[in-house]
Amino acid sequence: MAENEPMVEVFIYETRQFLEQLEQVALASEDSGSFQPEDVNEVFRAMHTIKGSAAMMLYDEISHLAHAVEDIFFYIRELHPEKIDVSAVTDIVLTAVDFMNGEMDKLDSGAQPDASSEELQKSTHEFLRNFKLENGHDPDVDLRKAKNKTPKAAEPAEPAKQQYFIQAVKPEEVKTETGSSHVYKAVLQFDPEGGMVEVRAFGVINRLEDQASELHYLPEKIIEDETAADTIIKDGFKLWFTTGLGVEEVRKLLDETMCLTGLELTELSSTAECEYWPTPKQKAAQAVEEASPIVPVKPEAKPWPAPMKQAGHEGHESQMISVRVDKLDRLMELVGEMVIAESMVTQNPDIRGMELSNFDKAARQLHKINGELQDRVMALRMVPLEATFKKMNRIVRDMTKKLGKQAKLMLVGADTEVDKNVTEHIGDPLMHIIRNSIDHGIEMPEVRKEAGKPELGTVVLSAQNAGGEVVIRIEDDGGGMNRDRIMKKAKEKGILTKPEEEYTDQEVYSFIFAPGFSTKEQVTEFSGRGVGMDVVVSNIKALGGTITVDSNPGKGSVTIIRIPLTLAIVEGMCIKVGGSGYTIPISSIRRSFRPEEGDVFLDVSGQEMFMEEGSPCPIVRLHRLYDIDGAKEQLTEGILLVTEADDHYLGIFADELVGVQQIVVKPVPGYIQAMTKMTGITGCTILGDGSISLIIDPGKLMGLLVE
Repeated sequence: MAENEPMVEVFIYETRQFLEQLEQVALASEDSGSFQPEDVNEVFRAMHTIKGSAAMMLYDEISHLAHAVEDIFFYIRELHPEKIDVSAVTDIVLTAVDFMNGEMDKLDSGAQPDASSEELQKSTHEFLRNFKLENGHDPDVDLRKAKNKTPKAAEPAEPAKQQYFIQAVKPEEVKTETGSSHVYKAVLQFDPEGGMVEVRAFGVINRLEDQASELHYLPEKIIEDETAADTIIKDGFKLWFTTGLGVEEVRKLLDETMCLTGLELTELSSTAECEYWPTPKQKAAQAVEEASPIVPVKPEAKPWPAPMKQAGHEGHESQMISVRVDKLDRLMELVGEMVIAESMVTQNPDIRGMELSNFDKAARQLHKINGELQDRVMALRMVPLEATFKKMNRIVRDMTKKLGKQAKLMLVGADTEVDKNVTEHIGDPLMHIIRNSIDHGIEMPEVRKEAGKPELGTVVLSAQNAGGEVVIRIEDDGGGMNRDRIMKKAKEKGILTKPEEEYTDQEVYSFIFAPGFSTKEQVTEFSGRGVGMDVVVSNIKALGGTITVDSNPGKGSVTIIRIPLTLAIVEGMCIKVGGSGYTIPISSIRRSFRPEEGDVFLDVSGQEMFMEEGSPCPIVRLHRLYDIDGAKEQLTEGILLVTEADDHYLGIFADELVGVQQIVVKPVPGYIQAMTKMTGITGCTILGDGSISLIIDPGKLMGLLVE
């Protein structure tokens, strides 16, 4: 993301949160077939806040579109229409969300949101008009104005009420109002480290304006006055207003404010008790100052605040903060450097063989503290997959509507936690696989009915922890894959490397991950170009994971993704080959042993093999592969490590085992990366003696043997 001003950063972050919330509420409401009152209020508040924040930032196209969508839910909330096309309303919300997300992407990249929402606004207004007519309501009545009318409307017309207070008025100079409205005084305290307190205050005003009959606050001019932020931090943001809402409803409304650290809410008997309450004449005078539009003052560049405390109740500090990911990345890097430094101290060649009991005791304590620190930092980076999983609901919804199919998505284990980097890279692969399941797997309703299946297909997306990795499964109950069609296409593409009869079903199904591979006869907006599934494989492998696919014709398919929980620090087995050192991730090693005479044999091609669980497994001699001098030649004098990759076993021959060590995975230099596919090297690490050890990927070594 490009560097943006702090105010823009806050706007992007908060708007993204609201848009994600809107999408999920709309999809859940469509699925249930109705908008519950709490869902209507939630959508209304989210759109209302986006509208105010965008207006504050002068992003008018976003603000006007949000206002148009907000009007629909205002109508639903106030008049409770009987006839509601939930699917059509959901379409409008999702279309608006897509537009706003596109504008957020532009802001993320440092550009300006320049798309026009005029057509979307027009269609939204037209929908609301028809919506009112269908329910027998006058489409030309402005419900907001009608709602805010009071008995004073019969008095001579006054200038529009102002939100900014003019001057202090003594309580005895104001007549007490009567009626059903409540009078409140509120004092809000914001966390100064959260930044942009004037934006928070403006958001509060924006949230209250439709709920309050009359509203005044101090400081008077939040945006124009450069001292407003300091005043709010020092004295709090003070408001006086009348509304029909009860005290708990008002408190709940104000508690939604981000970075709120304190809230003092008092109900008054009348406006006479308000410290500040302008008379009609004073409000008329203020209208003169409103002649010119308010333009926000461009803030000075300030460091982005790390903690952003969420809303809390009066007198209580919130226990949640938000921290920029790049700060966590840097902290993780420092922990990695500490792990390396610890190894360099405890395994220093200068103290090798020395009896240092006090040093050993201190080293153990250091190792314990470093280990706990590493665990805590990794825990900070762990986030649940729920947000990523829920985004897939939109994919299923859009595709089923356009393809005329019926399918639902079931989420299992969405609370499974993974490293933040994993969630950022797993979204696209999941999207492609689920789209593939709907497009190629789930049949049309009439076809499913003829096959004795329910017309509604099911796609199950699940996740669970298994050791040091997370296992994600995407399973559908569709028609499965056609082995013969896939094999035919593979032959046409020329990607077969052995006779057809030697391929297992799973190997045949894995051809769908080949670049440019597609069995679709016609190109559609969803598939047919052979682009997508190969991207899935590359993304998964970039995370250090694996992907397999299997199918049961007529019953469905399942795709399994295995990804390490964290990518930064792993345990590795250090080995020696001649004068060189290498490291193999412990997660890839099944066992190690010294082979005896007769354990190794040659296949017809001359490849050295050994038996593992009843199956022949190839052996790779690293000293021959990397042309290393001084290495052991006799297998009976070295060590054979049995590794597993993609459900296949591979034996790696080394001179000796050095030991297990926590390693910090470092990328290899750019000029070497181009050669990693030909060497089986996936990265490097620094050992305790300061030397560099190359990290071997058994999966890549297996690929070299296949080629």
